[in-house]
Amino acid sequence: MFDAITDVAGISVGHWTDRVSATGCTVLLCPDGAVGGVDVRGAAPGTRETDLLRPGNLVDQVHAVLLSGGSAFGLDAASGVMNYLEENGIGFGAGPVRIPIVPAAILFDLGLVNHKVRPGANEGYQACVAASSLDFEQGSVGAGTGATVGKALGMLRATKGGLGSASVALDGGLIVGALVAVNAIGDVVDPDNGEILAGPRKSGGGFYQSTDLLMASDTDHVVTMPTNTTIGVIATNASLTKEQVCRLAQVGHDGMALAIRPCHTIADGDVLFALSTGGVAGEIGWKDFNKLGIAATRAVSMAIVKAVKLASGIGDVPALREIEGFTP
Repeated sequence: MFDAITDVAGISVGHWTDRVSATGCTVLLCPDGAVGGVDVRGAAPGTRETDLLRPGNLVDQVHAVLLSGGSAFGLDAASGVMNYLEENGIGFGAGPVRIPIVPAAILFDLGLVNHKVRPGANEGYQACVAASSLDFEQGSVGAGTGATVGKALGMLRATKGGLGSASVALDGGLIVGALVAVNAIGDVVDPDNGEILAGPRKSGGGFYQSTDLLMASDTDHVVTMPTNTTIGVIATNASLTKEQVCRLAQVGHDGMALAIRPCHTIADGDVLFALSTGGVAGEIGWKDFNKLGIAATRAVSMAIVKAVKLASGIGDVPALREIEGFTP
């Protein structure tokens, strides 16, 4: 067990990372197909193929999910993922053609260092080449390379975000994993005690509380541009229907709310995908589904915490572990 989403059999993860320009992309491959769902909560999302994942639509299996920096430009990286899968004969059968189904979501990292460099088709392809079903790097890599958090007072006070992953094992061989790229306007907090782990930095040490800043009567100093977004994927080896997978994505947002305060703001484009690889068969009743939902909530919140704890500073934005007094 790696305490990562790759603990779910059938899932592999790969990154393309450009630390010089502070951007990147991450691909989650499920070449055997996985039942896919999605829940979009943020008010400033950038996505691809999300309509296809809604219950009632024809295709119920996906072959990869892409998370990318580069804002809307980064959606181009999904084409490279499709090219890689097509070359390997993976996709939805449509006559003589196999069409890979690759939902995607992006976050805004333009300008942390260089706003002219964004992941494209070649970078998406390279992330696929690098994919592994084993352990993988977390922190300031892939889609989390240029991620930042605690931006209510602007980038001069922000703390470095990143990409994290975690998993929760349940009875009967069931596993729920999550992978999250954290680029929120809000603070990342310890879900157990509410301690702020990363937020707008005070000059003398410690953090301001973003919820207080955003609710203050005088908000002229507050920055609420839609340049944020937390995006991620939940995966499980439980055999779920498309409706159940979409519900799992919905419940997983509770983990985001536990670890990011505030989240789902007008300036965030928060998106969670969910996948069922079906490695563990059997009917999932409401009691078992509740267990999966609770595990998804925990895995998402744990992944978010790991994202900031494992991040490294880039540009003028320091990471948590580089701030004096931090104990990992």
